[in-house]
Amino acid sequence: MIGLVVDSNSQVPPELVERYDIEVVPLTVIVDGVEFLEGVDLDADRFYSAWSEGVAPDVGTSQPSPGAFVDAYARLVERGADEILSVHIAETMSGTLNSARIAAESVDVPVRLVDTRTASFGISCCAWAAAEAIYDGAGLEQAAAVAEQQADGLHTSFVVGVPALLDRSGRVDGIDVEREAVAGIPVLAMTGSDFFVLDTVVDFDAAIAVMVGDALAWPPSGDGLRIAIGTSDESSRPMSEALTAAFDGHPSVSELVQYRIGPSVGAHTGPGTAGLFVF
Repeated sequence: MIGLVVDSNSQVPPELVERYDIEVVPLTVIVDGVEFLEGVDLDADRFYSAWSEGVAPDVGTSQPSPGAFVDAYARLVERGADEILSVHIAETMSGTLNSARIAAESVDVPVRLVDTRTASFGISCCAWAAAEAIYDGAGLEQAAAVAEQQADGLHTSFVVGVPALLDRSGRVDGIDVEREAVAGIPVLAMTGSDFFVLDTVVDFDAAIAVMVGDALAWPPSGDGLRIAIGTSDESSRPMSEALTAAFDGHPSVSELVQYRIGPSVGAHTGPGTAGLFVF
C-alpha cells in the first residue's frame, strides 16, 4: 500500500484528506511572536481575525521539523503503508522538502519525495492526481511521475489583500507588488514557481475578467479544465463567489473545487486575498 503525505501549505480540503487517507504535516505559523501549527491549533478564521479592528499583526512561517515528518510516516506505516509518496511545496520557497528528506532516512519503508515547484493548492493538485493514479493501480514511481507531470500543467492567478506581505516574502523577485497596487489592482499569476503580473486593473470586475480569461485560455487536460477557487476570509468572499459564478456550467470546465487560503499562505498575502488554480 502506498501512503500519501502533503504539507499544510497545500491547503488540502478535508474531503480530499478523508477520501485518500492523506497525512498532512503542519507548517509553523508565527503570529506576533507566538508559534502555532497550521490546521492543528490555528485555522483560517482564527488567523485572519488577528487583523480585526485595523490591527496588522507581525506574521511569518517556518517549515515542519524532520521529526514531524517521521511521525507522519510512522502513522502511515502503522496503517499498512509499505511505500510512501511525500508531495511538497517548492524547495525554492521553503525548507519543508529538506525536512522531509532528512526524515525519509529514518523510516524503514521507501519514501519518494516530490518537489511540486509550486505552493498552496497547487500542491494538492499534484497529490490529487497521484492519489487517483494510485487508486487506478499505479506503483510508487508511476504515481510520483504523475504528480510531477501535474506540476508542469498548473497555473494560478490571484489578487492579494496585503501587497507588502508578498513583497516582504521575497518570493516575487523583480515585482514590486505594493508599487503596482498604487496604480490599481495588480492581478498576479504563477506558473511553477515563477510570479508575474497579468495586468493591473481599476476595479473588482476587471480583475475577475482577467482571471477568468487567463484560466479559460489554459490548455485543458483530460475531459476539461479543473478550477480550484480560493477564499481567504469574508472580505475576499465576493471575489471568490464571482469567480465561481463565472465558471459554473462553462463548457470548458469539468470540475469546480473550493478551498480556503489558510495561515501559511495568508501570512504572505493577507486578508482579502482570492484567486484560482487551473489544472
